[in-house]
Amino acid sequence: MSSATDATKPHGPAEFERALPQGEASAVVFDEDHRGILRTLHQVLHDVPTIVPVIVLAASIALFSAIVGARFFHPFNLSLILQQVTIIAIVGSAQTLVILTAGVDLSVGAIMVLSSVVMGRLAVMDGVPVFIAFPIGMLVGTACGFVNGVLVTKIKLPPFIVTLGTWSIFGALNLLYSHNETIRQQDVEAAAPFLQWTGTAIKLWGARLTYGSVLMVLIAALLWYVLQRTAYGRHVYATGNDPDAARLAGVKTDRTLISVYTLAGLICAVASWAVIGRIGAISALSGGTANLDSITAVVIGGTSLFGGRGSIIGTLVGALIVGVFRNGLALGGADALWQEFAVGVLIILAVAIDQWIRKVGA
Repeated sequence: MSSATDATKPHGPAEFERALPQGEASAVVFDEDHRGILRTLHQVLHDVPTIVPVIVLAASIALFSAIVGARFFHPFNLSLILQQVTIIAIVGSAQTLVILTAGVDLSVGAIMVLSSVVMGRLAVMDGVPVFIAFPIGMLVGTACGFVNGVLVTKIKLPPFIVTLGTWSIFGALNLLYSHNETIRQQDVEAAAPFLQWTGTAIKLWGARLTYGSVLMVLIAALLWYVLQRTAYGRHVYATGNDPDAARLAGVKTDRTLISVYTLAGLICAVASWAVIGRIGAISALSGGTANLDSITAVVIGGTSLFGGRGSIIGTLVGALIVGVFRNGLALGGADALWQEFAVGVLIILAVAIDQWIRKVGA
């Protein structure tokens, strides 16, 4: 009776390992430990998506400091990197909000340029007081984002298609309104110096820090707080992670999406102010690559293209990674083509890592 009971009783891992030869049992234990380590690593990277970008940033700084030498760590060069990534990081913050909801906004660059042209031509060419022209420029960017949100939610079109179309529409409106003319730096300085305020420099220990860079940090800090510490931020993540589940939980997903695209448009308008400060002039052709650059910063920063995972801090780090690579390669004498080649490799690696991390939820 006892032997029959033992025959039908299920065997646990310990009995199974005792039944195996010693070498095979050790292999099973090693395999389980190996899978346990990978699973833990998966989970950590999934929960804290900024770890990989921070490691890449630290490694790239160490690499180029070794190649270039002390010139890389000169305060002026470090502040130059910060100035170069300011526009990308601000527009990337807007792009992050959209991508967190599993969308994408290809029109962010066009919104930024249109806002700068509107406020610039009103203040400089038409004589409108800057305290009126500036808010109008902000409203234009906000309205463009609102249009994107309404088209995505109410007409149920894919965000890629909607923003691809509005990219062309906003770009055409920009050229029609500006007549493809550039407003010179001297004219802006004479009529509306406030529009150039973000380009004002603060000198600190040999570094040249602009108000535009300070504005970038403030925007990132504010958005981080909103996304991490408010109910609205949780709604944004929930909408991107699983919109059906979020809707069943009481989240008004359509309203959330419209607000996200509208807020992204406002941030792009703020970026237009930073663009004017950066170049001094107002050009209808400035920021033509901002849409792709912003997606680059977001992806390299660890935000998932499938929504629901990522952070503003990651985007800021992603923009810095791009800036460090371009600056380091330039100081090392590399051709500009190799700079773009390096950025392309970073994008592919970032997406590959994101796909690997996503397996933790499978």
